[in-house]
Amino acid sequence: MTNNDILRRIRYILDFNNSNMAATFALGGLVASREQLIGWLSKEEEADFLALTDSELAQFLNGLIISKRGQKEGEQPVVESRLNNNIILRKLKIAFTLRDEDFIELLQLAGFRLGKAELSAFFRKPDHPHYRQCQAQVLRNVLKGLQLKLKP
Repeated sequence: MTNNDILRRIRYILDFNNSNMAATFALGGLVASREQLIGWLSKEEEADFLALTDSELAQFLNGLIISKRGQKEGEQPVVESRLNNNIILRKLKIAFTLRDEDFIELLQLAGFRLGKAELSAFFRKPDHPHYRQCQAQVLRNVLKGLQLKLKP
């Protein structure tokens, strides 16, 4: 999954229009122009397509967390320059206030089975012996489950 795919799916799940998208990016610390938004939301084969960088997606996800949960007191989170599926999953977990049981329910809605131990391995630190890299298939099914739950 590309960053643009993730952004498009989240936009669809939350039923965001361009102004909602711009506001969410702004909460994350990025002022996005209308042309940028259109480019990021365009398909790869379209002429106005613009690839979304990891740091831009991180700013959107941070803005989503702030819009859903409120501004954090004290020091603000650092915008990651490199994202992986584990970090994206963690940010979605925070934004949507999801617990392990919620993730398992979302995955079951999408027709994907995953145990609680396997799921918790995605949220461990990379140097932990039981850390596991989250595959695109898991992230795709979490987003599909969110879509089925929030937009039945």
